[in-house]
Amino acid sequence: MSILVFGKNGQVGSALSRLPGVIALDRGQADLCDAGACARIIARTDARAVINAAAYTAVDRAETETDQAHLINAIAPGVLARAAAQRGLPFVHLSTDYVFDGSGSAAWRPGDRPAPLGVYGASKLAGERAVKDAGGRYVILRTSWVFSETGGNFVKTMLRLAAQNTRLNVVCDQRGGPTSARSIAQACLKAVDGLDKNPGLSGVYHFSGAPETSWADFARAIFDQAGVTVQVQDIPSSDYPTPAKRPINSVLNNDDFLNRFDIQRPDWRADLAVVLADLAAT
Repeated sequence: MSILVFGKNGQVGSALSRLPGVIALDRGQADLCDAGACARIIARTDARAVINAAAYTAVDRAETETDQAHLINAIAPGVLARAAAQRGLPFVHLSTDYVFDGSGSAAWRPGDRPAPLGVYGASKLAGERAVKDAGGRYVILRTSWVFSETGGNFVKTMLRLAAQNTRLNVVCDQRGGPTSARSIAQACLKAVDGLDKNPGLSGVYHFSGAPETSWADFARAIFDQAGVTVQVQDIPSSDYPTPAKRPINSVLNNDDFLNRFDIQRPDWRADLAVVLADLAAT
């Protein structure tokens, strides 16, 4: 039996769409702005599980496009989760490190108190709560710093800027775990299989790449692997103001998910090599 995925055109949705046994729907087929229509798709599906990889991810625009961010990130996940619960289907929902305020230096655990800094994080947190309240089998998988060969992401931005500059200023005081869309896609399938075998595994989990790094050091790794000569100048977040404040500490503790779902934490450096090879081939 297949797995139904919402968000085909996103980074993780695109990675999922390439896996066997997946039916992935893009926005033209299933627009989360019309959550009721998406719920009706679930009501008539013969899939064995549902994965919501769709989201409003424009972090800075969310500060002004609050209604749309809330509709897609907060309202729609609850509607989808309830539709899945009514069918008895496992539901996997992707969330983010932005539900935390980034304080301290310890890796964030799933049970730590959320305190989002902006509209995007608040809307994702509301979506998590709606999924929990839906009453079905679920995994909420928080991840961070997603990259892939598709869509907009830090890797592609750095390569584009490197083609125009020999020196780049990159923030050095924000730390996290870069995570490839491919690895997240595999983690979603692990979550589905785990819920199939044991509904008691329902809950909130973290999954991100290792080792932890800064944006500046991530940029250096990208240029090193790509064979691009660019000087990276470390700058503090205060030198790169954005409409939405970013968490300084986005490091996530993955232990619960790794132990309960029998999966290893991915090494983002190996995944980066694959992404760069794919980009070079296009």
